[in-house]
Amino acid sequence: MRAQDLSGQPATMVVTGGFDPLRSEGKAYADRLMHAGVPVTYREFEGQIHLFVCVTRVISQGDICIDEMTKFLKEQFISA
Repeated sequence: MRAQDLSGQPATMVVTGGFDPLRSEGKAYADRLMHAGVPVTYREFEGQIHLFVCVTRVISQGDICIDEMTKFLKEQFISA
């Protein structure tokens, strides 16, 4: 995240929650990657906390997020 030049990085998915204390940093990183020409998928889950994907028994959006991340990774592996 702190590298001066982010060009040449692989396609990246950045996920944050609306109440994630690192939301601003995640969005800024996604923006920097995009400006460096890196394919970026940014997804913010409104109303969610940091690490909401770890409590899928309580927060159903965690399952949705995991499904989206799995789809993203499959697409990257297929195109590699």
